[in-house]
Amino acid sequence: MGSSLNIILFGETGVGKSSVINLISGRPIAQTSPDVQGCTMSFKPYTFNVGGRGYHIWDTVGLEEPEMGVNGYLPAIEQACELIHHLNSQGGVDLLLFCIRGNRVTATTQSNYRLFYEVLCRSKVPIALVITHLERETSMEGWWDRNAESLERYGIKAAGHACVTGLPTHSKYPESRQNISKLLEGHNGNGRFNMPAESWLIEFLRLFGLFAPLKRESKRKDIVKVLTKRCRLDQKIAEELAGKLEGGP
Repeated sequence: MGSSLNIILFGETGVGKSSVINLISGRPIAQTSPDVQGCTMSFKPYTFNVGGRGYHIWDTVGLEEPEMGVNGYLPAIEQACELIHHLNSQGGVDLLLFCIRGNRVTATTQSNYRLFYEVLCRSKVPIALVITHLERETSMEGWWDRNAESLERYGIKAAGHACVTGLPTHSKYPESRQNISKLLEGHNGNGRFNMPAESWLIEFLRLFGLFAPLKRESKRKDIVKVLTKRCRLDQKIAEELAGKLEGGP
């Protein structure tokens, strides 16, 4: 298994994404802290090898709330631009790992699924679920047996799943490592999704406003400035997208 995998790992803050990275790598390379915060679409890249296979993982913060003010919205757009340029430079995406807690599905959970799977990757990248915080389950896989149909009713479908605990001292940690390893072994990295960075960015931003609608204090000129200066988009395209993001004419 020599091919590398490019993975976007996403989910809400505090769901345990750093612990999942450590679970995959088999060593503590990502700092785990309940206090770590970040704006929507902010990310941290990790590159490592396990068993002769290379992994490029972008630990990415998903939507935290249905709406955000301009102070959160503009940085989110900027981070999305940066992430897309990173992905493009690495040749695209092989797999989406959606990290969720083993509790109820919320509107934010659904929005994150759609934002990353349907919008960012146009439903062309396999998506797998990593269900965390299952250390209290008698059988971690039992959680999936009870909840798989409910997830599908919410429109969340996956090409695979891993039920885990991220606590290294827990008795179920070795089983969790096996579960995540088995999940990743099923993806060979031959179906990598990619398209030109500008096209990728335009497609993403055109629909981003549907998942995080702007509040009235946001200004079109501020959005245009971010899109032209930071995202390097043409002025005319930036103005068109800013209008769509605002929901205006």
